[in-house]
Amino acid sequence: MKRTRGFTLIELAIVLVIVTILIGGLAVPLSAQIQARRIAETKKTLEEAREAIMGYAMTHNTGGATPRPYLPCPDSDGDGLENRTGNECTKQSGWFPWVDLGTASQDAWGNRLHYAVHADLTSKTNGFHNGSAPTSDDPWNQVCSEENCPVVDVVDGVPVVLVSYGANGRGARNVNIPFGSPTPALPPGTSAKEIENLDADHRYVSRPPSKPGDAAGEFDDLVAWLPFSVLISRVCPAGGCP
Repeated sequence: MKRTRGFTLIELAIVLVIVTILIGGLAVPLSAQIQARRIAETKKTLEEAREAIMGYAMTHNTGGATPRPYLPCPDSDGDGLENRTGNECTKQSGWFPWVDLGTASQDAWGNRLHYAVHADLTSKTNGFHNGSAPTSDDPWNQVCSEENCPVVDVVDGVPVVLVSYGANGRGARNVNIPFGSPTPALPPGTSAKEIENLDADHRYVSRPPSKPGDAAGEFDDLVAWLPFSVLISRVCPAGGCP
């Protein structure tokens, strides 16, 4: 009678180790692919938000004898609508007013987009025009590669900055966290560069991503901005906003 030989426990253990190694080797590239897809999706969302801001300015103006366009205010209470008191914004930094502008409500990690805009361009009384410009006493937003912007080496004098807080979501408002409840505290070791994008001043950091333990500190924020030259050329072509 012919006997059928099965696997021994040692042989099964070896097979399981090999399978585990193979699965582990595949999991890392798959995770990287998912992250890359989320980054690309978020960059697209930021670009759509920029386009929506310019579309808003094309359809909103101060009226009167010399109508001038103006930009939307940030959302400060989480309902997706811009917040104004009279003709002026209640805040110059907050969340992107996605309901008013008809765009995505979140980035690819389920967090709201941060939106900062200078008051000079949001006033329903004055609006903006071809000659609008930042001043030394009242600068517009700055984007740098280091916190506190010791050198403005990315872009200076931009009216609009948009921020996704990336995969780690530090400081972000997740769509599942009800407004009115506190934002979770930042974990120890949060880099100064990521904190710079949270403090609601006019300085922001944009730089290549870095991992925890990197000498520059962890950083995975995605930052976009709208230069005034692009805004004015799209909203006021051929010098149309005197």
